[in-house]
Amino acid sequence: MYDINSTIAAIATPPGEGAIGIIRLSGADAINIADKIFAGKQLVKQASHTIHYGRIMDGNEVVDEVVVSLYKGPKSYTGEDVVEISCHGSQYVLERVLGLCLQHGAHVAKAGEFTQRAYLNGKMDLAQAEAVADLIASQSGAAHKAAIHNLRGGFSSELQGLREQLIQFSALLELELDFSEEDVEFADRTRFYELIEHITTTTQALIQSFSLGNVIKKGVSVAIIGKPNAGKSTLLNALLNEERAIVSDIAGTTRDSIEEVLNINGVLFRLIDTAGIREHTADIIETMGVQRSRDIMKRADIVVYLFDVNEESTDELQQQKHVFEQEGMKYLLVGNKTDVAGTQKFG
Repeated sequence: MYDINSTIAAIATPPGEGAIGIIRLSGADAINIADKIFAGKQLVKQASHTIHYGRIMDGNEVVDEVVVSLYKGPKSYTGEDVVEISCHGSQYVLERVLGLCLQHGAHVAKAGEFTQRAYLNGKMDLAQAEAVADLIASQSGAAHKAAIHNLRGGFSSELQGLREQLIQFSALLELELDFSEEDVEFADRTRFYELIEHITTTTQALIQSFSLGNVIKKGVSVAIIGKPNAGKSTLLNALLNEERAIVSDIAGTTRDSIEEVLNINGVLFRLIDTAGIREHTADIIETMGVQRSRDIMKRADIVVYLFDVNEESTDELQQQKHVFEQEGMKYLLVGNKTDVAGTQKFG
């Protein structure tokens, strides 16, 4: 059973060697536990939000020279007393310091438990707690900006506004129903319609922001689709400015999908080079690659259909457009090899 009154400890920095590593403790006994292994000022007597230099001791043995940051609840990340021990980033040293904390009464924190305590202690709501994870995982400027917005309560305030509108609408509706059989009109019908419009608009905006947020967090998946030897791998290499995919005049060089990430103005684009699509092939491996290409195409946010202007007919393009539109796909038709075009059928 979960015990919120226990004191937890964990290594707060990523695994591996580094210049600095941090051990974090949170709970009612965090400061007392730190005092038992810290040689320096007595931490329990120090003010909150202060930093102290000293040594971590294991009996008479010096484990490391450290800096201890002290945050007394409720003015801390978790709302509890929090101690952060900054030591040298050796994995051995970090595990040794953590072990000493555990010996003196702390428990190993579970993944996300510090943020869980922040939520349980009213330091943040669920949307802000999720934003912490999003901020840690952000890989682009757009993802970082969205996470910061939500961490600062942006999404929460939008939900709160919607909640207040729904409560107001519910109150007006109940008032109208209670006196519907009377000849007294308490509610303004105009206000009903205004609230319905506001609630609908707000809900639609939140749905759109959720979809956009997913794209920002995960990146925009772009499937590069086309017939064999249309130049898909060449396009991928040009966008990445590196020779990521093998390019050959032999049709069907790409048998499996190749995925790379491109950051454009803070937005991540997941570019997927796929096997060339052709209807009839005796090669079993190529057939599997073609089926995978079709599956990727259906899941992609955007499909770039690359075609050879010398080979693809207008009827074929119209047929391909019909397929994309029928499936509700967002797509771009991109003509290639115009520099070697024998005719000007695509002007």
